[in-house]
Amino acid sequence: MEPVDSKAEAVTKWMVMELDERPRRTGDLASKLATESLDSYSHHELGERIALLEAEISRVSAHRGKAAAHRRAADALFGSPAPEGDGS
Repeated sequence: MEPVDSKAEAVTKWMVMELDERPRRTGDLASKLATESLDSYSHHELGERIALLEAEISRVSAHRGKAAAHRRAADALFGSPAPEGDGS
């Protein structure tokens, strides 16, 4: 069994923290899609695109529901956070 390298573990944790703390990119793929010209797409290709976008909407909606349930559970466990600007 190899000994645990605590320095390497600390560096790995630091790298993960650094990645998590990076600011999110501005603009997303959805906004880029909204500006794309659709003139070159066939009727069939447009139908496929609609199906893919509807599947993505369902995926995002499901994730949003899970996040809301997680937040409700945390609020129930720890209490609701004070509103911002409350000063307390």
